[in-house]
Amino acid sequence: MEKLLDEFLNDLSGDRGLSNNTIESYGRDVRQFISYLDKNKISIYSVTKTNIIAYLIYLQKNGKATSSISRSLASLRSFFQYLVRNNYVEKDPTLNLESPKVEKKLPEILTIDEVELLLNQPNCDEPKGSRDRCMLELLYATGIRVSELVALNIDDINIELGFIMCRGKGMKDRVIPIGRMAQEALSNYIYKYRLILIKDENEKALFVNLHGKRLTRQGFWKIVKYYTNMAKIDKDITPHTLRHCFAAHLIENGADLKSVQEMLGHSDISTTQIYTQITKSRIKEVYNKAHPRA
Repeated sequence: MEKLLDEFLNDLSGDRGLSNNTIESYGRDVRQFISYLDKNKISIYSVTKTNIIAYLIYLQKNGKATSSISRSLASLRSFFQYLVRNNYVEKDPTLNLESPKVEKKLPEILTIDEVELLLNQPNCDEPKGSRDRCMLELLYATGIRVSELVALNIDDINIELGFIMCRGKGMKDRVIPIGRMAQEALSNYIYKYRLILIKDENEKALFVNLHGKRLTRQGFWKIVKYYTNMAKIDKDITPHTLRHCFAAHLIENGADLKSVQEMLGHSDISTTQIYTQITKSRIKEVYNKAHPRA
C-alpha cells in the first residue's frame, strides 16, 4: 500500500507541479484514510461510496473541523482518480460526493471611531509619520489590497482630480476615487516629505522605507501593528482590516454592491456580498444593545 501511495505522490509532484506542502497534506490525508480502512478490515480496492461517507462521519465525530474534512475528501478524490486512471480500481467511490460547506468567518471590522483613532496616531509633521498616515488613509479611502498599495508608483496618483490608478490581480487596472482626507495626506507626504525619504530622484515607488527603497508588505504590516498598539485598540488588526472596513462602512452607509465590487476589484460579486452580512450583524448588535425589549 505504501508503494501505491508513493506512486500517487510522485504523480502529483511530477505531472501537476503542486507545492511540497500540498503534496504532504495529500499524503497525510490518504495515510489517515488507509489507517481507517486497515482498522475496519476494508481493502482499498473494494472501497464504496458508503465507506467514504462513513469515514467523513468518523472524522466529524472525532472533532475534525469542516475545513479539514473538506480537504480530506479532496485528497481522497484525487487519490481515487489516480487509481482509476491507472486501472487499480474500476470506479471512483468519491464521484458525485459533495464537500461539506465551510462556513465563512466574517472578518473583524473596526468601528468608524476606531478607524479615526488608528489613523490619527502617526505624527504628520515628520517624514515617517507623514508616510504612514498617508498609507493608512489611502487604504481606508480606496479599499485596495496591501500588495496594490506598496506597488503604487508616483505616476499612479492624481491628487488634483482625486483618483488613483491601481493595478490589481490579473494585471487589471482600475481607477478608484479618493476623498478629501486622503488627498490632504497625499499632498502632505508627496510635496513635503517624500523627497526627504528617497535617495534617488528617479525612484518611481510612491511609498519608500527609510533606506529610500520601495516599502514591502512585511514592512507595512509592522507599521499597522505599531499604530494599533499605540491606539490601544483591542482587536486583531492587520493591513487587510482597513480594506474590510472600507467595504463594510460604504455598504453600511448606502453604497450599492456593484460599485463596491468594482472598487475592490472582485471578479465575482458573491465575494463582495460578505460585507452585507457584516452590516446585518452590526445592525442586530446595535438593536440588541439599544432596544429596551431586545
